[in-house]
Amino acid sequence: MQYQEIRSIEWLPFWKAYQNQKEIPVFLACGDALFDVFQSPSDSLTSLELSAHIGGSPLNVALGLARLGNPVGYLTANSTDALGDKIQTFMQANGIDTRYVARCDRNTSLAMVSVNDAGHPSYAFYIEGGADVSLSRDQLPADSTFDAISIGSYSTVVEPCASSLGAFIARARESSFIAYDPNVRPSIQPDPAVWLDTFEQLGSHADLMKLSDEDIEFLAPGTDIETFARAALELGPVWVVVTRGADGAIAYSRERTVEVPGRKVAVIDTVGAGDTFQAAMLDALNRQGQLSRAALADADMQGAVGWAIAAAAVTCSRRGADLPTRDAVLEFLA
Repeated sequence: MQYQEIRSIEWLPFWKAYQNQKEIPVFLACGDALFDVFQSPSDSLTSLELSAHIGGSPLNVALGLARLGNPVGYLTANSTDALGDKIQTFMQANGIDTRYVARCDRNTSLAMVSVNDAGHPSYAFYIEGGADVSLSRDQLPADSTFDAISIGSYSTVVEPCASSLGAFIARARESSFIAYDPNVRPSIQPDPAVWLDTFEQLGSHADLMKLSDEDIEFLAPGTDIETFARAALELGPVWVVVTRGADGAIAYSRERTVEVPGRKVAVIDTVGAGDTFQAAMLDALNRQGQLSRAALADADMQGAVGWAIAAAAVTCSRRGADLPTRDAVLEFLA
């Protein structure tokens, strides 16, 4: 065969076939893929000093799982623009399986991040028409036999991505462990009713639900944590875990309540802390062989939540969503 004939072969089907033969990752995270843009202090009246970091809550979870040593893939639609190329390269460099990423010609979403004196972030999102929220049903994986799937954040309430991911989770529920974190973003969808509808739908499929005290205050203003968590358990999760910032976290099941205090750390900012918590909790369950609905009922709450709090503390000591490796968490605990 001549060189010119070899060049004329359409290689893409062969490459896709090779990709599909690779071992299915243990974890699949689904949803947002964007850049967090931070403004640096400046005395200039005419310009801004900006720094951008790859982010998106579910993508942070995938990054955390990968850095803790877990096989993980990511499901999203990612732009073919320069920022999207950067996201794609970043995922691959960090060991995240990108075979489930659909590339498209829409713009990469952005989040403008402001951090207060306590290190707590607030966000202004630019996602309308963005790549990550354009995920359609025909871009979903045909196979849903992952050990565990993690889902959450704004991609669950913005169409068409929300309906696509909802359909995927409903299908995957029969074969996969489902972890859900609503990670409410009122600046994207200010209507609590929309978030509550999604919360009830995805919560009914979830085995593990993680949310923050701020999420609870938005979804059910004035409701105390335990009352909300007990009601959430009635949707179907085995565990409901509520994070409380520096005060640690409380894990609930029908039979148990475990409260784990926070860890002291010099906080740079808290961007990605909740995502780190989710990733580390899933990592702990996986390493304990408790990543199933049946095993979760008797799983080590104290150990999983304690490991998650330690990992989140490391992230808080860094700028942006720079999630730790296993060695970094162990060093922090030493």
